[in-house]
Amino acid sequence: MGEVEWSSLWRKEDWWAVWLGFLLLALTASGLIGWLPKIGRWSNNIGSSISLPDIPYFILLGLGLLALLALAIYFMDKEALRTYWAGFMVIFSLAFVGMVLANQELIHRLGLEYVLWALIFGLVLGNTVGVPEWLKPAVRAELYIKIGLVLLGAEILFQTIIAAGAFGIIQALVVVVTVWLFCYYLALRAGIKKSMASVLASGVSICGVSASIATGGAVKAKPKEVSYVVSVILLVAIPMLVGLPFIARAVGMPEAVAGAWIGGTIDTTPAVVAAGALYSEKAMAVAAIVKMAQNTLIGVAAFVLSLYWVLKVERKPGERPSPLEIWYRMPKFVVGFMLASLIYSFVLIPSLGEATVRAAVAVSKGLRKWFFSMAFVSIGLDTKFKELVKVEGGKPLAVFIVAQLFNIILTLAIAYCLFGGLFFPPPV
Repeated sequence: MGEVEWSSLWRKEDWWAVWLGFLLLALTASGLIGWLPKIGRWSNNIGSSISLPDIPYFILLGLGLLALLALAIYFMDKEALRTYWAGFMVIFSLAFVGMVLANQELIHRLGLEYVLWALIFGLVLGNTVGVPEWLKPAVRAELYIKIGLVLLGAEILFQTIIAAGAFGIIQALVVVVTVWLFCYYLALRAGIKKSMASVLASGVSICGVSASIATGGAVKAKPKEVSYVVSVILLVAIPMLVGLPFIARAVGMPEAVAGAWIGGTIDTTPAVVAAGALYSEKAMAVAAIVKMAQNTLIGVAAFVLSLYWVLKVERKPGERPSPLEIWYRMPKFVVGFMLASLIYSFVLIPSLGEATVRAAVAVSKGLRKWFFSMAFVSIGLDTKFKELVKVEGGKPLAVFIVAQLFNIILTLAIAYCLFGGLFFPPPV
């Protein structure tokens, strides 16, 4: 057994993601950060998305995040700190613009999330004017993603799993496991490497964007692989958002079945809610419940894949990694994700009350969105558009579409079995 690498606690990106993630969670849970400035919905006047009194708070938010991240950069790469502050301002500003655009009413209804716009802005800037040297130290997609995922752990509460109900959980488990394996092995048969196959499988089976990001970090996928899958997810969600409610209405599908079908197949939560609402209020409620149940599996998937990568994929022939070696290789942000979920579910809710914790989670969720948005700006800046278009020769897109069609058929059958009253009274 090797010596303990204590310096990794302040020199490694994974650990800084945990430290900063938990610091922000502590600040929100304690009420020291009890509010974030919000970007409102807007239709024709983009200026109406931001209230004038909130502008100083957005500036303060940016400076606060800069201070925290600069602390991490100082210990990891002191030289980079000289220009990091200037580059961060650009990253933060582009993330801000992406969030504003995503809040336009039509764009919001279409489910085109802020991460897509952040990615597009990064791609456009990186592939036109390029990325100057002074900006490069701030292009740290993995750090931003990992911090965001630790924050995401606080949103995955055991109480949410219970609220999803037995049928929602059963559907989520059956669909996620079956579709994940189908997509993964289909991707491998198509010659796609394991990391990309894992990101694709998680994106199509679990929860779209968040699951893809978590899986990408767990299996050490390249940023362009993650950005590719996220782009495909968001683009495929648009026709599904309109098409699934239309089909459900055309065949006279029961509301609960339609909701379970929509919630189990569309891969982004905003699009799920929008599609459910197009059918009925009841369908929207059931769709949200089923999607919540799927969301709770993000951490489990990331943790299992992390172990698999350490014990199988990265293991050299004849090597038997020691427990300490497994610990070193295990992505620490995944551990932070799981720990945050457990602490919030079984420590904070019993001690502070569910209402208080959910209010704190609403704030940490806002912070998480900022980190995700900055991550995708960074991914775009670091990705050549030609490379993104040519990823694996178009095979991932074909695999995703086939897997999604399989998902649609399987989920419809399960939705009828569980919510259609075929074998027992429907739960809702």
